Amino acid sequence: QVQLQESGGGLVPAGGSLRLSCAASGDTFTQYQIGWFRQAPGKDREFVGVIRWTGDSTYYARSVRGRCTISRDNAKNTVLLQMNSLKPEDAAVYYCAAAYYTANWPPLDGQYDYWGQGTQVTVSS
Repeated sequence: QVQLQESGGGLVPAGGSLRLSCAASGDTFTQYQIGWFRQAPGKDREFVGVIRWTGDSTYYARSVRGRCTISRDNAKNTVLLQMNSLKPEDAAVYYCAAAYYTANWPPLDGQYDYWGQGTQVTVSS
């Protein structure tokens, strides 16, 4: 079992940047792919991106591709989501989630077993 805690959310102007952090504790961190999701009020949860447990592969949703970068530091049990050129439509609660070893890549949404409590990102226009 792994516990996840997001941080780094806040208010940023459109066009600005923000870096979110996901800190993990508990089970062996390197056994998990770590994904980022977001949910805006009145909308379904949306996949943002994911990083493989090795850190050598990432996959992003089309809506953020080219503007977001996910990285991980396994020594620090941390995954970062760097977001640039933020748009008002990026405003949401952002969650990190952990999927245990998966044979498929990227993991399916239903394969994420553990979730953080989320951090709010607000983008002013």
